[in-house]
Amino acid sequence: MKILLLGIGNVLYADEGVGVHFVNYITENYRLSHPEHQVDLMDGGTLAQGLTPILCQYDHLLVVDTVNAAGVEPGQVYYFDFDNAPPEIDWQGSAHEVEMLQTLTMMEMVGDRPKTYVLGITPTVLEPMHLGLTSKINAAIPTMEKVFFKHMDSLGISYERVANIDINELIPDSYKRGS
Repeated sequence: MKILLLGIGNVLYADEGVGVHFVNYITENYRLSHPEHQVDLMDGGTLAQGLTPILCQYDHLLVVDTVNAAGVEPGQVYYFDFDNAPPEIDWQGSAHEVEMLQTLTMMEMVGDRPKTYVLGITPTVLEPMHLGLTSKINAAIPTMEKVFFKHMDSLGISYERVANIDINELIPDSYKRGS
């Protein structure tokens, strides 16, 4: 089985970049392995439809991104099967979020979408030209990390911590890491 952890978002818009920052954080701090399965991590930026040829090569996809949810405080972490999204998720967030939804929907229509899960967080602010996360989103990173590793455990993926780099140390160079 081929598994992909895909972080998406625009790192120039504050909390909008949390998916990218989270994938960079996991990449720098952990080594993931499985004796039979391939596990890849990728910064997808805001490419959405441009990722289709890559995504269709995988059997299992975990998308990390912001999600909009009606009546929810910023910093709320969500984890769900894409096919069974909670009713409060409205998919009307940023342009890249809507485009990613459309990409996954089109892939499903032609039978190319991998089994997809979402690890999302409701953003505080989507502010232009600001590298960094707000305090509420930053405070939720440990929760996202726990949910992520619970998902990895469910797939039998082993992980080893190899560094202890704070996510905020990675953010200034995040725009240089993209795919």
